[in-house]
Amino acid sequence: MNQVQPLYLDTQVDLPVLRPLVCIFIALGILLIEPRAYGRDELVDARHSAPDAAQTDAPLSPLPHRTTLNTVVVTATRSEANPFDTPYSVDVVSADRLRDAGFRTTPEALREVPGVMVQKTAHGQGSPFIRGFTGFRNVLLIDGIRLNNSVFRDGPNQYWNTVDPLSVQRLEVVKGPSSVLYGSDAIGGTVNAITRSPYTYGEGRQVGGRAYYRVSSAENSHTGRGELSFTADDAFGFLGGGTGKHFGDLIGGDDIGRQPDTGYDEYDADFKTEYLLDPDTKLVALHQRVRQNNVPRTHRTIFAKSFEGTTVGSELQRDLDQERELTFIQLHAENVDSFFDTFRVSFSHQRQSETRHRIRPPSGGGPGPNRVDIQGFDVDTFGFWAQLESQSPIGRLTYGVEYYHDNVNSSSSSNPIQGPVADDATYDLLGLFVQDTVPVGDAIELTLGGRYTYARADANRVQDPNTGNPISITDDWNSVVGSIRAVYHVDEQDHWNIFGGVSQGFRAPNLSDLTRLDTARSNEIETPSPGLDPEYFISFEAGVKANYDTFTLQAAYFYTDIEDMIVRVPTGNLIGGDSEVTKRNAGDGFVQGVEVGASMQVYPQWTLFGALTWMEGEVDTFPTSAPVVTREPMDRVMPLTGLVGLRWDHPDNRFWAEAVVTLADKQDKLSTRDQSDTQRIPPGGTPGYELLTIRGGWHVNDNVTLTLAIENILDEDYRIHGSGQNEPGRNLVFAVDMTF
Repeated sequence: MNQVQPLYLDTQVDLPVLRPLVCIFIALGILLIEPRAYGRDELVDARHSAPDAAQTDAPLSPLPHRTTLNTVVVTATRSEANPFDTPYSVDVVSADRLRDAGFRTTPEALREVPGVMVQKTAHGQGSPFIRGFTGFRNVLLIDGIRLNNSVFRDGPNQYWNTVDPLSVQRLEVVKGPSSVLYGSDAIGGTVNAITRSPYTYGEGRQVGGRAYYRVSSAENSHTGRGELSFTADDAFGFLGGGTGKHFGDLIGGDDIGRQPDTGYDEYDADFKTEYLLDPDTKLVALHQRVRQNNVPRTHRTIFAKSFEGTTVGSELQRDLDQERELTFIQLHAENVDSFFDTFRVSFSHQRQSETRHRIRPPSGGGPGPNRVDIQGFDVDTFGFWAQLESQSPIGRLTYGVEYYHDNVNSSSSSNPIQGPVADDATYDLLGLFVQDTVPVGDAIELTLGGRYTYARADANRVQDPNTGNPISITDDWNSVVGSIRAVYHVDEQDHWNIFGGVSQGFRAPNLSDLTRLDTARSNEIETPSPGLDPEYFISFEAGVKANYDTFTLQAAYFYTDIEDMIVRVPTGNLIGGDSEVTKRNAGDGFVQGVEVGASMQVYPQWTLFGALTWMEGEVDTFPTSAPVVTREPMDRVMPLTGLVGLRWDHPDNRFWAEAVVTLADKQDKLSTRDQSDTQRIPPGGTPGYELLTIRGGWHVNDNVTLTLAIENILDEDYRIHGSGQNEPGRNLVFAVDMTF
């Protein structure tokens, strides 16, 4: 048993006429939850929304950071707060922005957030890099419940794409280590997907609904959603909805053209009920289900297209089927007449299933049957958390407990012992946390926090990487981490704040670290690695926020120190033609960067906005199988990236239009593993790109909104650094949103 106790205080269009109708009828037929997107003059009564899901959005605005400073968020401090007054870098992708920009997936909805790069291994995948980290070093929450589980792997993964953006009211992004509040994995950032709620409450019964349809050319996609809302007085609400999605082969820029074997289908259903026991106490129940069919990982196959010298894969097929179900019941109580003011408790069950179908040519390239293998896993996660808030003589206290338990079953047609991770395995994660916000004089607020974490892994069926025999692995870890943050109110008018602090992060090894037996990067295969220790991080941050009626700004510098990060190490062995890699706690290093987001009203109805991200990082690694450590650039570091745009809003808000230019520099600072990832990263690095997008909208009346966009007008061939495919070329996107 390993116990660690550190005290870290003209694009071709393929749009058959039946597909739009099929998607809409599927969506209307599924009929299970989700509220309509609200415009600037439509507000939801926050008393009837969960405290963890306040529904009020700021006025229409061009960038997520614009709404960040003018709405209430809950993720940064686990309680309702104005982000302008929080000592963290906080961004919000609001309901207005989700509707106006028409993002295809939840990960893509984060692409305008400073400090975030959305890598896509495949068209059906998407993995945000937040301040240099991705995969299991970021946490995604759904109404405060962890999507993360113990089989999440290192590097980009596809699980964030199992959250339907049409079921989301807004996304709250908190950047930097958040382990004090959200535990293991919360290193690069924490994102909370706040789900939509029944439309409106009032006297008597109120029934409403929504029909949504989105079509795009270069994405070759059709998305339809239908939903129904019902409320009774101020006591009960229901929202149910369903979404159908069809994605054909992705069409790249002028040179790359159609990218075969990139399309897939997806079906989503969700419902939410709210029951108000009294004006301050509410029960909330939610169920979500998503199914993705035959999502191809094209870069590994013969159907891939070479871009700037990338290699083409050799497999004949590599598809993923994914399913996810989440059910929870939560109790939210405010103004409690007790020693605590607010009480929230949540019970949840989440099931994630993944099946990979792979077909390879005969071994050695000679005659014979193709090699077929099927592998996958099921993870059942039972979760509980309770949170209380109290006003005390020493400040505003937020404290509570979290517990998650995973049951994992894993199988493979080619391995009787285990699938991609251990079979017959469990994983437990327990956390106790406390945070205190204390005023210091009239101008400073100090936020102090601490967390105790305990993690335990029990893997009963693991293949020994040396003997090939079945073994078991049992290990546990614990840690105490802390955070000290502050915000200084510069002026009495409260237009400027300076914020910053020091936060520690902790990540316990999970079942993927310890037991994964599966392909990693191009031409690599991971084997189990028992005996790993936790990773530790400490981040320093300083920034400034400005909030005027006509000007907003959020700028920050961060430096994250990395200690004992788990990195892949080549062994020099070959398994089935792939290079074997194992894992070690060898990744000491750092990542630092500057993030800026701003908007300014330069003339009535005209707003100029922009964002900029600069980042660099280095980590110790083993470039060869020799026991020699070398300091190299971090894998897939976000290149210098900027965005500038101009938006016009009609005086009565019926029309709006915007033009956006996105620029990314070439990323040629590559690690050894980046250089060897020849199917995704071109020789010498990923080329830079310049994109021009024009979009606009028309609020036809109170019930109908039309949006139209032409993305990548110059039809440029480009890909996000580390991705396995090119992004869409010139892309026409049209959407209609109808409510009743």
